[in-house]
Amino acid sequence: MASLQQWIQRLESVKHAPTEQWNPPYCGEIPISIDSQGRWFYQGSEIARQKLVQLFASVLVVEEQQYYLVTPAEKVKISVADVPFVITDYQQASSDDGETVWLVETNVGDKVAISDQHPLEVRNGIPYVTVYRGLQAKLHRNVFYRWVDMAEVEELQGVSRYFIRSAGKKYLLGEVG
Repeated sequence: MASLQQWIQRLESVKHAPTEQWNPPYCGEIPISIDSQGRWFYQGSEIARQKLVQLFASVLVVEEQQYYLVTPAEKVKISVADVPFVITDYQQASSDDGETVWLVETNVGDKVAISDQHPLEVRNGIPYVTVYRGLQAKLHRNVFYRWVDMAEVEELQGVSRYFIRSAGKKYLLGEVG
């Protein structure tokens, strides 16, 4: 039987380049941007080829709240409206030791399990999940509303707090009241 952590590692499929091993020179800013819905643009035109978006995402890094595309030869700055990714799908599963795990998938196909390594946090009323290398994804509105329907609710002093449990931890989804 696999432990919870081994099980989570088997399920995750992060496909990114080894950017942490590269130290290229900074070459300026290029006209690539990511809007608040996780859509990628070049010179104002949406990049429609998903494989190209996935390639760019595989070399995306964040440093001091600035976003860069990094290759062995160069490092270029891009603009990001909020965070680069959006969680567009999910599923609940159980590990071999009976723990419930929420598996999430981003708009670029990365999959992670909400856990200590990929925590869920709420900022300004919006849930975000850290996917890898400090990069985050926010929950798509449709996913958020489905989660609210399944969440545990705790009432405290007129405030309803919504939680999910994943990988043995309780994560706040939001508050109303």
